[in-house]
Amino acid sequence: MELASRIKQYRTERGWSQEELAGRAYVSRQTVSNWENEKSYPDVHSLLLLSDIFGVTLDELIKGDVETMSEKIKGDEARVCKRVQYWALFGMLGMIIGGTLLYELVSPVLGGLFLGAMAVCVFMLFRKMEQIKKKNDVQTYREVLAFMNGETLDEIERQKELEKRSSLRRLEIFTAVQGIVILLAAAGIALWQISG
Repeated sequence: MELASRIKQYRTERGWSQEELAGRAYVSRQTVSNWENEKSYPDVHSLLLLSDIFGVTLDELIKGDVETMSEKIKGDEARVCKRVQYWALFGMLGMIIGGTLLYELVSPVLGGLFLGAMAVCVFMLFRKMEQIKKKNDVQTYREVLAFMNGETLDEIERQKELEKRSSLRRLEIFTAVQGIVILLAAAGIALWQISG
């Protein structure tokens, strides 16, 4: 990203240390260091503040980065997250089908162990998706692109809230599916004990 070198350039032109810029931007020195070393990308609020601090337009500040951000969102996130989502779906189906079959045909203990192991795998896959998004600053890139396309900060904050709700909804569905699987397993145990 060109922004990292641009922040460093503007900062050094003014003779400021990272600490001084951090104080003006209301962030930590470590945050400024992360921006300059491309470890993280400033959010929309910080970008607006930086453009004001440096006395440049937002377009000048992030010139060239908008196309890179668009490609990052379309490329990396789409491919990797889709793959991880498919594996998570496969894992959930495996929990339901494989766990039930193992439980019924082999042993309730093996079925329970399999269900537990698959539940952990699915949880880890969902966690991996969030790590990918965070690592690639995908959320921040989306916010910046939305702002550059004329959306206000209020609209961006509303979109963030909707995405949080969507994540919570997926977690609720995942928990409900696990609950159903556990209930089915318990019903299977009861039927097995009655018939045995």
